[in-house]
Amino acid sequence: MASKPVDPDKIVESLQRASVFSGLTKKQLESLAKNSKERTFRAGERIVREGESGVGFYLILDGHVDVNKGGKSLAKLGSGQFFGELTLLDDQPRSADVTALEDTRCLLMTSWEFRAFLKTNPDASLAVMRELARRLREAGKLAE
Repeated sequence: MASKPVDPDKIVESLQRASVFSGLTKKQLESLAKNSKERTFRAGERIVREGESGVGFYLILDGHVDVNKGGKSLAKLGSGQFFGELTLLDDQPRSADVTALEDTRCLLMTSWEFRAFLKTNPDASLAVMRELARRLREAGKLAE
């Protein structure tokens, strides 16, 4: 479905709740919101496909998605949760499929918009890296 600009005032609160952006200031979050687009997906629609190149980060505003790898469901995500955060930093293919379980509204932030944001807000890089490092440590503990 088509994308449209997002009202930054309505999105900042959702971004604040996303752990990957938890260390950013309100002004930085407003900048991110301004450069993001809202996308709506119908129930059953594949949002991202495993193995394809990623465009960016998705924050679920409403609805639920299934994260699936090789036919096995890895997680169900809902409002306030997100996926695709690694695509903001690297150009690697998607590691899983993500499919809308119901009509789902997401905030899409492309990797090129995020990288431009980091160039103008270098202190934000450290905050994002800290959160990604924390998530990697958690994932490593789960694998043990």
